[in-house]
Amino acid sequence: MQKVVISVVCNDFGNVFCVSADLSLFRFITTELTRGYFLEHNEAKYTERREKVYTCLRIPKELEKLMTFGFFLCLDTFLYVFTLLPLRVILALLRLVTVPCCGLSGSRLLQPAQVCDVLKGFIMVLCYSMMGYVDYAMMYHLIRGQSVIKLYIIYNMLEVADRLFSSFGQDILDALYWTATEPKEKKRAHIGVIPHFLMAVLYVFLHAILIMVQATTLNVAFNSHNKSLLTIMMSNNFVEIKGSVFKKFEKNNLFQMSNSDIKERFTNYILLLIVCLRNMEQFSWNPDHFWVLFPDVVMVIASEVAVDVVKHAFITKFNDISADVSPFFTRLRFSFCLSPAYTDYSDSVSRRMGFIPLPLALLLIRVVTSSVKIQGSLSFMCVLLFYLGMITLKVLNSIVLLGTSCTFVKEANMEEKLFEPPPSAASMPLKTDVSQPTNMADITSTVLPKSDSDTFLTTPDGDDDDKIINADTGLEEEGLKQRTPKKDLLEIDRFTICGNRID
Repeated sequence: MQKVVISVVCNDFGNVFCVSADLSLFRFITTELTRGYFLEHNEAKYTERREKVYTCLRIPKELEKLMTFGFFLCLDTFLYVFTLLPLRVILALLRLVTVPCCGLSGSRLLQPAQVCDVLKGFIMVLCYSMMGYVDYAMMYHLIRGQSVIKLYIIYNMLEVADRLFSSFGQDILDALYWTATEPKEKKRAHIGVIPHFLMAVLYVFLHAILIMVQATTLNVAFNSHNKSLLTIMMSNNFVEIKGSVFKKFEKNNLFQMSNSDIKERFTNYILLLIVCLRNMEQFSWNPDHFWVLFPDVVMVIASEVAVDVVKHAFITKFNDISADVSPFFTRLRFSFCLSPAYTDYSDSVSRRMGFIPLPLALLLIRVVTSSVKIQGSLSFMCVLLFYLGMITLKVLNSIVLLGTSCTFVKEANMEEKLFEPPPSAASMPLKTDVSQPTNMADITSTVLPKSDSDTFLTTPDGDDDDKIINADTGLEEEGLKQRTPKKDLLEIDRFTICGNRID
Protein backbone atom coordinates (compact mmCIF):
# COMPACT_ATOMS: atom_id res chain seq x y z
CA MET A 1 0.00 0.00 0.00
CA GLN A 2 1.33 3.41 -0.98
CA LYS A 3 1.55 5.96 1.81
CA VAL A 4 0.10 9.45 1.07
CA VAL A 5 2.22 12.28 2.42
CA ILE A 6 0.44 15.62 2.93
CA SER A 7 1.58 18.69 4.82
CA VAL A 8 -0.95 21.23 6.00
CA VAL A 9 0.42 24.72 6.57
CA CYS A 10 -1.62 27.55 8.02
CA ASN A 11 -0.48 31.15 7.54
CA ASP A 12 -1.17 34.13 9.79
CA PHE A 13 -4.47 34.90 8.07
CA GLY A 14 -5.96 31.47 8.73
CA ASN A 15 -5.54 30.23 5.14
CA VAL A 16 -4.66 26.55 4.77
CA PHE A 17 -2.14 25.28 2.21
CA CYS A 18 -1.37 21.67 1.39
CA VAL A 19 2.28 20.82 0.71
CA SER A 20 4.08 17.56 0.49
CA ALA A 21 5.55 16.36 3.77
CA ASP A 22 5.88 13.25 5.83
CA LEU A 23 2.79 13.73 8.09
CA SER A 24 0.29 11.29 9.47
CA LEU A 25 -3.50 11.40 9.57
CA PHE A 26 -3.34 12.17 13.28
CA ARG A 27 -1.24 15.27 12.58
CA PHE A 28 -3.76 16.45 9.98
CA ILE A 29 -6.71 16.11 12.37
CA THR A 30 -4.78 17.85 15.12
CA THR A 31 -4.04 20.79 12.82
CA GLU A 32 -7.71 21.11 11.85
CA LEU A 33 -8.78 21.14 15.49
CA THR A 34 -6.23 23.69 16.71
CA ARG A 35 -5.86 26.23 13.90
CA GLY A 36 -7.15 29.77 14.52
CA TYR A 37 -9.18 32.34 12.57
CA PHE A 38 -7.19 35.54 13.22
CA LEU A 39 -10.21 37.90 13.00
CA GLU A 40 -8.13 40.94 13.90
CA HIS A 41 -6.67 40.96 10.39
CA ASN A 42 -10.19 41.78 9.02
CA GLU A 43 -11.03 44.37 11.67
CA ALA A 44 -12.82 46.81 9.34
CA LYS A 45 -15.11 44.19 7.85
CA TYR A 46 -16.18 42.68 11.15
CA THR A 47 -16.59 46.09 12.77
CA GLU A 48 -18.96 47.08 9.97
CA ARG A 49 -20.99 43.93 10.44
CA ARG A 50 -21.21 44.53 14.17
CA GLU A 51 -22.46 48.06 13.55
CA LYS A 52 -25.18 46.67 11.28
CA VAL A 53 -26.33 44.43 14.11
CA TYR A 54 -26.39 47.40 16.48
CA THR A 55 -28.36 49.41 13.93
CA CYS A 56 -31.00 46.68 13.63
CA LEU A 57 -31.28 46.55 17.42
CA ARG A 58 -31.78 50.31 17.61
CA ILE A 59 -34.50 50.37 14.97
CA PRO A 60 -37.46 49.44 17.26
CA LYS A 61 -36.75 52.26 19.71
CA GLU A 62 -36.04 54.91 17.07
CA LEU A 63 -38.97 53.86 14.87
CA GLU A 64 -41.46 53.94 17.72
CA LYS A 65 -40.26 57.43 18.68
CA LEU A 66 -41.05 58.61 15.16
CA MET A 67 -44.34 56.70 15.06
CA THR A 68 -45.43 58.20 18.39
CA PHE A 69 -44.70 61.73 17.21
CA GLY A 70 -46.51 61.08 13.93
CA PHE A 71 -49.47 59.55 15.78
CA PHE A 72 -50.00 62.73 17.79
CA LEU A 73 -49.71 64.79 14.60
CA CYS A 74 -52.49 62.72 13.01
CA LEU A 75 -54.49 62.90 16.24
CA ASP A 76 -54.19 66.69 16.20
CA THR A 77 -55.58 66.85 12.66
CA PHE A 78 -58.31 64.32 13.48
CA LEU A 79 -59.47 66.13 16.64
CA TYR A 80 -59.60 69.40 14.73
CA VAL A 81 -62.55 68.09 12.70
CA PHE A 82 -64.55 67.37 15.89
CA THR A 83 -63.56 70.35 18.03
CA LEU A 84 -62.41 73.56 16.36
CA LEU A 85 -63.93 73.10 12.90
CA PRO A 86 -67.59 73.32 14.10
CA LEU A 87 -66.78 76.46 16.10
CA ARG A 88 -65.01 78.04 13.13
CA VAL A 89 -67.96 77.23 10.86
CA ILE A 90 -70.36 78.87 13.31
CA LEU A 91 -68.17 81.98 13.51
CA ALA A 92 -67.94 82.15 9.71
CA LEU A 93 -71.72 81.87 9.33
CA LEU A 94 -72.24 84.58 11.97
CA ARG A 95 -69.87 86.82 10.05
CA LEU A 96 -71.74 86.03 6.84
CA VAL A 97 -74.95 87.22 8.48
CA THR A 98 -73.68 90.22 10.44
CA VAL A 99 -71.42 91.88 7.86
CA PRO A 100 -74.26 92.78 5.43
CA CYS A 101 -76.48 93.86 8.32
CA CYS A 102 -73.85 96.24 9.69
CA GLY A 103 -73.46 97.96 6.35
CA LEU A 104 -69.82 96.96 5.86
CA SER A 105 -70.10 96.63 2.11
CA GLY A 106 -66.47 97.46 1.43
CA SER A 107 -65.06 94.55 3.44
CA ARG A 108 -65.01 90.93 2.39
CA LEU A 109 -67.83 88.74 3.57
CA LEU A 110 -65.55 85.83 4.42
CA GLN A 111 -61.82 85.42 4.59
CA PRO A 112 -60.33 82.59 2.50
CA ALA A 113 -59.76 80.42 5.58
CA GLN A 114 -63.40 80.89 6.60
CA VAL A 115 -64.56 79.93 3.11
CA CYS A 116 -62.66 76.64 3.41
CA ASP A 117 -64.13 76.04 6.86
CA VAL A 118 -67.67 76.55 5.58
CA LEU A 119 -67.03 74.22 2.65
CA LYS A 120 -65.69 71.53 4.99
CA GLY A 121 -68.74 71.93 7.21
CA PHE A 122 -71.18 71.62 4.30
CA ILE A 123 -69.33 68.57 2.99
CA MET A 124 -69.55 66.87 6.38
CA VAL A 125 -73.27 67.67 6.79
CA LEU A 126 -74.24 66.48 3.30
CA CYS A 127 -72.15 63.31 3.51
CA TYR A 128 -73.54 62.51 6.97
CA SER A 129 -77.09 62.78 5.67
CA MET A 130 -76.15 60.51 2.75
CA MET A 131 -74.54 57.99 5.13
CA GLY A 132 -77.89 57.66 6.89
CA TYR A 133 -79.18 55.68 3.90
CA VAL A 134 -76.41 53.07 4.21
CA ASP A 135 -77.54 50.02 6.19
CA TYR A 136 -74.58 48.83 8.27
CA ALA A 137 -76.35 45.66 9.44
CA MET A 138 -77.16 44.55 5.92
CA MET A 139 -73.57 45.21 4.85
CA TYR A 140 -72.29 43.16 7.80
CA HIS A 141 -74.42 40.11 6.98
CA LEU A 142 -73.65 40.43 3.27
CA ILE A 143 -69.90 40.32 3.98
CA ARG A 144 -70.27 37.60 6.59
CA GLY A 145 -71.91 35.29 4.06
CA GLN A 146 -68.84 35.29 1.83
CA SER A 147 -66.11 32.67 1.94
CA VAL A 148 -62.83 33.27 3.77
CA ILE A 149 -60.67 33.45 0.68
CA LYS A 150 -63.07 35.89 -0.98
CA LEU A 151 -63.00 38.16 2.07
CA TYR A 152 -59.21 38.03 2.07
CA ILE A 153 -59.14 39.20 -1.54
CA ILE A 154 -61.73 41.90 -0.83
CA TYR A 155 -59.70 43.24 2.09
CA ASN A 156 -56.56 43.47 -0.06
CA MET A 157 -58.48 45.31 -2.76
CA LEU A 158 -59.88 47.72 -0.18
CA GLU A 159 -56.40 48.56 1.10
CA VAL A 160 -55.20 49.37 -2.40
CA ALA A 161 -58.33 51.42 -3.12
CA ASP A 162 -57.89 53.34 0.14
CA ARG A 163 -54.38 54.41 -0.87
CA LEU A 164 -55.55 55.45 -4.32
CA PHE A 165 -58.47 57.41 -2.86
CA SER A 166 -56.15 59.17 -0.41
CA SER A 167 -53.74 60.09 -3.17
CA PHE A 168 -56.38 61.59 -5.46
CA GLY A 169 -58.76 62.89 -2.79
CA GLN A 170 -56.44 65.55 -1.44
CA ASP A 171 -56.08 67.00 -4.94
CA ILE A 172 -59.87 67.14 -5.26
CA LEU A 173 -60.21 69.05 -1.99
CA ASP A 174 -57.33 71.39 -2.87
CA ALA A 175 -58.94 72.14 -6.23
CA LEU A 176 -62.20 72.99 -4.46
CA TYR A 177 -60.52 75.28 -1.90
CA TRP A 178 -58.52 77.15 -4.51
CA THR A 179 -61.47 77.49 -6.89
CA ALA A 180 -63.57 78.95 -4.08
CA THR A 181 -60.93 81.44 -2.88
CA GLU A 182 -59.02 82.52 -5.98
CA PRO A 183 -59.55 86.13 -7.11
CA LYS A 184 -62.38 86.38 -9.66
CA GLU A 185 -63.15 89.31 -11.92
CA LYS A 186 -66.74 88.31 -12.71
CA LYS A 187 -69.47 86.96 -10.47
CA ARG A 188 -70.24 84.37 -13.12
CA ALA A 189 -66.90 82.71 -12.36
CA HIS A 190 -68.20 81.63 -8.94
CA ILE A 191 -70.41 79.04 -10.65
CA GLY A 192 -67.28 76.91 -11.18
CA VAL A 193 -67.25 76.13 -7.45
CA ILE A 194 -70.42 74.02 -7.76
CA PRO A 195 -68.97 71.10 -9.81
CA HIS A 196 -65.85 71.05 -7.61
CA PHE A 197 -68.04 70.99 -4.51
CA LEU A 198 -70.17 68.12 -5.86
CA MET A 199 -67.04 66.21 -6.77
CA ALA A 200 -65.63 66.71 -3.26
CA VAL A 201 -68.91 65.54 -1.66
CA LEU A 202 -68.92 62.44 -3.86
CA TYR A 203 -65.28 61.69 -3.00
CA VAL A 204 -65.74 62.02 0.77
CA PHE A 205 -68.89 59.88 0.67
CA LEU A 206 -67.29 57.10 -1.42
CA HIS A 207 -64.13 57.11 0.68
CA ALA A 208 -66.20 56.86 3.86
CA ILE A 209 -68.13 53.91 2.38
CA LEU A 210 -64.85 52.23 1.49
CA ILE A 211 -63.53 52.62 5.04
CA MET A 212 -66.86 51.32 6.36
CA VAL A 213 -66.47 48.16 4.28
CA GLN A 214 -62.94 47.79 5.66
CA ALA A 215 -64.21 48.12 9.22
CA THR A 216 -67.05 45.67 8.53
CA THR A 217 -64.65 43.09 7.11
CA LEU A 218 -62.43 43.46 10.16
CA ASN A 219 -65.50 43.11 12.39
CA VAL A 220 -66.46 39.86 10.61
CA ALA A 221 -62.93 38.59 11.19
CA PHE A 222 -63.19 39.38 14.90
CA ASN A 223 -66.52 37.58 15.24
CA SER A 224 -65.58 34.46 13.29
CA HIS A 225 -65.46 31.31 15.41
CA ASN A 226 -62.13 29.85 14.29
CA LYS A 227 -60.36 33.21 13.79
CA SER A 228 -58.97 31.93 10.51
CA LEU A 229 -59.91 35.09 8.63
CA LEU A 230 -58.24 37.30 11.24
CA THR A 231 -55.08 35.22 11.02
CA ILE A 232 -55.04 35.47 7.23
CA MET A 233 -55.59 39.22 7.36
CA MET A 234 -52.71 39.67 9.81
CA SER A 235 -50.44 37.46 7.73
CA ASN A 236 -51.16 39.81 4.84
CA ASN A 237 -49.05 42.41 6.65
CA PHE A 238 -45.99 40.20 6.27
CA VAL A 239 -46.43 40.21 2.50
CA GLU A 240 -45.62 43.92 2.76
CA ILE A 241 -42.12 42.97 3.91
CA LYS A 242 -41.47 41.08 0.69
CA GLY A 243 -42.67 44.00 -1.41
CA SER A 244 -40.42 46.61 0.19
CA VAL A 245 -37.37 45.04 1.83
CA PHE A 246 -35.65 43.88 -1.34
CA LYS A 247 -35.87 47.23 -3.12
CA LYS A 248 -33.35 50.01 -3.22
CA PHE A 249 -34.23 52.87 -0.86
CA GLU A 250 -32.69 56.27 -0.34
CA LYS A 251 -33.21 58.21 2.86
CA ASN A 252 -35.93 60.37 1.29
CA ASN A 253 -37.80 57.26 0.18
CA LEU A 254 -37.52 55.77 3.66
CA PHE A 255 -38.87 58.99 5.14
CA GLN A 256 -41.92 58.92 2.87
CA MET A 257 -42.51 55.25 3.62
CA SER A 258 -42.37 56.07 7.34
CA ASN A 259 -45.03 58.75 6.81
CA SER A 260 -47.23 56.24 5.02
CA ASP A 261 -46.77 53.76 7.88
CA ILE A 262 -47.76 56.42 10.41
CA LYS A 263 -50.97 57.15 8.50
CA GLU A 264 -51.74 53.44 8.09
CA ARG A 265 -51.22 52.71 11.78
CA PHE A 266 -53.43 55.60 12.88
CA THR A 267 -56.15 54.49 10.47
CA ASN A 268 -55.97 50.95 11.85
CA TYR A 269 -56.41 52.29 15.38
CA ILE A 270 -59.61 54.09 14.33
CA LEU A 271 -60.86 50.95 12.57
CA LEU A 272 -60.26 48.91 15.73
CA LEU A 273 -62.14 51.55 17.73
CA ILE A 274 -65.09 51.28 15.34
CA VAL A 275 -65.08 47.48 15.61
CA CYS A 276 -65.06 47.65 19.40
CA LEU A 277 -67.95 50.16 19.42
CA ARG A 278 -70.09 48.00 17.14
CA ASN A 279 -69.43 44.86 19.17
CA MET A 280 -70.03 46.55 22.50
CA GLU A 281 -73.34 47.87 21.21
CA GLN A 282 -74.46 44.36 20.22
CA PHE A 283 -73.72 43.12 23.76
CA SER A 284 -75.47 46.04 25.50
CA TRP A 285 -72.17 47.63 26.54
CA ASN A 286 -71.24 44.72 28.74
CA PRO A 287 -67.66 45.40 29.97
CA ASP A 288 -66.91 41.68 30.10
CA HIS A 289 -67.20 41.44 26.32
CA PHE A 290 -64.47 44.06 25.91
CA TRP A 291 -61.98 41.70 27.54
CA VAL A 292 -63.06 39.07 25.03
CA LEU A 293 -62.10 41.44 22.20
CA PHE A 294 -58.95 42.70 23.89
CA PRO A 295 -56.61 39.80 22.93
CA ASP A 296 -57.56 40.11 19.26
CA VAL A 297 -57.01 43.87 19.34
CA VAL A 298 -53.58 43.41 20.92
CA MET A 299 -52.72 40.74 18.35
CA VAL A 300 -53.59 43.02 15.43
CA ILE A 301 -51.58 45.93 16.86
CA ALA A 302 -48.63 43.69 17.71
CA SER A 303 -48.50 42.26 14.19
CA GLU A 304 -48.58 45.77 12.71
CA VAL A 305 -45.74 46.93 14.95
CA ALA A 306 -43.69 43.79 14.26
CA VAL A 307 -44.05 44.17 10.49
CA ASP A 308 -43.00 47.84 10.63
CA VAL A 309 -39.97 47.03 12.79
CA VAL A 310 -38.79 44.16 10.59
CA LYS A 311 -39.38 46.13 7.41
CA HIS A 312 -37.46 49.20 8.54
CA ALA A 313 -34.67 47.16 10.13
CA PHE A 314 -33.86 45.24 6.97
CA ILE A 315 -34.28 48.26 4.71
CA THR A 316 -31.69 50.14 6.76
CA LYS A 317 -29.43 47.07 6.72
CA PHE A 318 -29.58 46.42 2.97
CA ASN A 319 -29.22 50.11 2.01
CA ASP A 320 -26.59 51.11 4.61
CA ILE A 321 -28.84 53.73 6.22
CA SER A 322 -28.25 54.71 9.83
CA ALA A 323 -30.92 54.24 12.50
CA ASP A 324 -30.88 57.94 13.40
CA VAL A 325 -34.35 59.41 12.88
CA SER A 326 -33.45 62.98 13.84
CA PRO A 327 -33.55 64.14 10.17
CA PHE A 328 -37.13 62.82 9.95
CA PHE A 329 -38.05 64.65 13.15
CA THR A 330 -36.47 67.77 11.70
CA ARG A 331 -38.65 67.72 8.61
CA LEU A 332 -41.86 67.00 10.49
CA ARG A 333 -41.22 69.62 13.17
CA PHE A 334 -40.13 72.24 10.70
CA SER A 335 -43.21 71.59 8.56
CA PHE A 336 -45.39 71.85 11.68
CA CYS A 337 -43.91 75.23 12.59
CA LEU A 338 -43.96 76.49 9.01
CA SER A 339 -47.52 75.46 8.24
CA PRO A 340 -49.72 78.43 7.29
CA ALA A 341 -52.10 76.18 5.39
CA TYR A 342 -55.83 75.74 5.64
CA THR A 343 -56.41 77.10 9.14
CA ASP A 344 -54.67 74.26 10.98
CA TYR A 345 -51.06 73.87 12.07
CA SER A 346 -50.96 70.13 11.40
CA ASP A 347 -52.57 70.37 7.97
CA SER A 348 -49.36 70.41 5.92
CA VAL A 349 -47.90 67.58 7.99
CA SER A 350 -50.98 65.45 7.43
CA ARG A 351 -50.70 66.21 3.72
CA ARG A 352 -47.15 64.92 3.76
CA MET A 353 -48.41 61.69 5.32
CA GLY A 354 -51.32 61.36 2.89
CA PHE A 355 -53.80 61.46 5.77
CA ILE A 356 -57.25 62.92 4.98
CA PRO A 357 -59.33 63.14 8.18
CA LEU A 358 -62.75 63.99 6.70
CA PRO A 359 -63.86 60.48 5.53
CA LEU A 360 -62.55 58.79 8.67
CA ALA A 361 -64.15 61.38 10.95
CA LEU A 362 -67.44 61.08 9.03
CA LEU A 363 -67.53 57.32 9.53
CA LEU A 364 -66.70 57.59 13.24
CA ILE A 365 -69.49 60.15 13.73
CA ARG A 366 -71.91 57.85 11.91
CA VAL A 367 -70.95 54.84 14.05
CA VAL A 368 -71.04 56.76 17.35
CA THR A 369 -74.44 58.36 16.66
CA SER A 370 -75.94 54.99 15.69
CA SER A 371 -74.38 53.12 18.62
CA VAL A 372 -74.90 55.60 21.46
CA LYS A 373 -78.45 56.71 22.27
CA ILE A 374 -78.77 60.13 23.90
CA GLN A 375 -81.86 60.51 26.07
CA GLY A 376 -82.47 62.94 28.89
CA SER A 377 -80.68 66.03 30.18
CA LEU A 378 -78.00 63.97 31.91
CA SER A 379 -76.97 62.43 28.61
CA PHE A 380 -76.69 65.86 27.01
CA MET A 381 -74.51 67.01 29.90
CA CYS A 382 -72.25 64.02 29.41
CA VAL A 383 -71.97 64.80 25.69
CA LEU A 384 -71.12 68.42 26.48
CA LEU A 385 -68.46 67.40 28.99
CA PHE A 386 -67.04 64.94 26.48
CA TYR A 387 -66.90 67.66 23.83
CA LEU A 388 -65.13 70.04 26.23
CA GLY A 389 -62.70 67.24 27.06
CA MET A 390 -61.92 66.74 23.37
CA ILE A 391 -61.32 70.47 22.94
CA THR A 392 -58.98 70.41 25.94
CA LEU A 393 -57.11 67.43 24.53
CA LYS A 394 -56.84 69.09 21.12
CA VAL A 395 -55.51 72.36 22.57
CA LEU A 396 -53.01 70.65 24.88
CA ASN A 397 -51.82 68.36 22.10
CA SER A 398 -51.34 71.32 19.74
CA ILE A 399 -49.51 73.34 22.38
CA VAL A 400 -47.12 70.49 23.18
CA LEU A 401 -46.43 69.70 19.52
CA LEU A 402 -45.98 73.33 18.54
CA GLY A 403 -43.88 74.07 21.63
CA THR A 404 -41.50 71.17 21.11
CA SER A 405 -41.24 71.93 17.39
CA CYS A 406 -40.49 75.62 17.96
CA THR A 407 -37.93 74.76 20.64
CA PHE A 408 -36.22 72.41 18.23
CA VAL A 409 -36.20 75.04 15.47
CA LYS A 410 -34.73 77.60 17.87
CA GLU A 411 -32.01 75.25 19.10
CA ALA A 412 -31.09 74.36 15.51
CA ASN A 413 -30.79 78.09 14.57
CA MET A 414 -33.43 77.70 11.87
CA GLU A 415 -35.64 80.63 12.91
CA GLU A 416 -34.79 82.76 9.89
CA LYS A 417 -36.06 79.97 7.61
CA LEU A 418 -39.54 80.34 9.07
CA PHE A 419 -39.87 83.97 7.98
CA GLU A 420 -38.71 83.54 4.40
CA PRO A 421 -41.63 84.30 2.04
CA PRO A 422 -43.14 81.27 0.31
CA PRO A 423 -42.90 80.96 -3.47
CA SER A 424 -45.67 82.94 -5.13
CA ALA A 425 -46.86 83.59 -8.61
CA ALA A 426 -44.97 86.88 -8.59
CA SER A 427 -41.66 85.02 -8.53
CA MET A 428 -42.54 83.00 -11.62
CA PRO A 429 -41.72 84.23 -15.12
CA LEU A 430 -44.68 86.01 -16.67
CA LYS A 431 -45.42 85.56 -20.34
CA THR A 432 -46.30 88.91 -21.87
CA ASP A 433 -46.78 90.00 -25.42
CA VAL A 434 -43.81 91.96 -26.72
CA SER A 435 -46.01 94.10 -28.95
CA GLN A 436 -48.15 95.11 -25.97
CA PRO A 437 -45.95 96.22 -23.07
CA THR A 438 -47.50 95.74 -19.66
CA ASN A 439 -46.87 97.60 -16.44
CA MET A 440 -45.18 95.18 -14.03
CA ALA A 441 -46.52 97.05 -11.01
CA ASP A 442 -50.07 96.36 -12.14
CA ILE A 443 -49.27 92.69 -12.70
CA THR A 444 -47.75 92.20 -9.26
CA SER A 445 -50.58 94.09 -7.60
CA THR A 446 -53.12 91.70 -9.10
CA VAL A 447 -51.06 88.57 -8.46
CA LEU A 448 -49.94 89.17 -4.89
CA PRO A 449 -52.40 88.54 -2.04
CA LYS A 450 -54.20 91.54 -0.65
CA SER A 451 -54.02 90.45 3.00
CA ASP A 452 -52.19 88.08 5.30
CA SER A 453 -55.15 85.74 5.38
CA ASP A 454 -54.84 85.20 1.62
CA THR A 455 -51.51 83.43 2.08
CA PHE A 456 -53.06 80.44 3.78
CA LEU A 457 -53.20 78.51 0.52
CA THR A 458 -49.41 78.36 0.27
CA THR A 459 -48.42 74.98 1.63
CA PRO A 460 -44.83 73.83 2.22
CA ASP A 461 -44.95 71.33 -0.60
CA GLY A 462 -42.00 72.46 -2.63
CA ASP A 463 -39.25 74.90 -1.77
CA ASP A 464 -39.98 74.60 1.93
CA ASP A 465 -38.64 71.07 1.75
CA ASP A 466 -35.48 72.57 0.33
CA LYS A 467 -35.30 74.77 3.41
CA ILE A 468 -35.74 71.74 5.61
CA ILE A 469 -32.99 69.86 3.81
CA ASN A 470 -30.62 72.83 3.96
CA ALA A 471 -31.33 73.33 7.66
CA ASP A 472 -31.10 69.67 8.54
CA THR A 473 -27.81 69.61 10.43
CA GLY A 474 -28.42 66.19 11.90
CA LEU A 475 -27.68 64.24 8.74
CA GLU A 476 -24.55 62.15 8.95
CA GLU A 477 -21.56 62.82 6.72
CA GLU A 478 -22.03 59.81 4.51
CA GLY A 479 -25.62 60.78 3.94
CA LEU A 480 -24.54 64.21 2.72
CA LYS A 481 -22.33 62.64 0.09
CA GLN A 482 -25.04 60.36 -1.25
CA ARG A 483 -27.95 62.80 -1.01
CA THR A 484 -30.32 62.82 -3.92
CA PRO A 485 -31.29 66.16 -5.48
CA LYS A 486 -33.38 68.41 -3.27
CA LYS A 487 -36.12 68.30 -5.86
CA ASP A 488 -37.02 64.75 -4.81
CA LEU A 489 -38.99 65.76 -1.71
CA LEU A 490 -41.16 68.03 -3.82
CA GLU A 491 -42.14 65.10 -5.97
CA ILE A 492 -42.78 62.53 -3.26
CA ASP A 493 -45.19 64.34 -0.96
CA ARG A 494 -48.47 62.93 -2.25
CA PHE A 495 -47.34 60.61 -5.01
CA THR A 496 -45.78 57.77 -3.02
CA ILE A 497 -48.77 56.85 -0.88
CA CYS A 498 -48.85 53.45 -2.52
CA GLY A 499 -45.41 52.66 -1.11
CA ASN A 500 -43.55 52.35 -4.41
CA ARG A 501 -39.90 53.24 -4.69
CA ILE A 502 -38.76 56.47 -6.27
CA ASP A 503 -35.82 56.41 -8.64
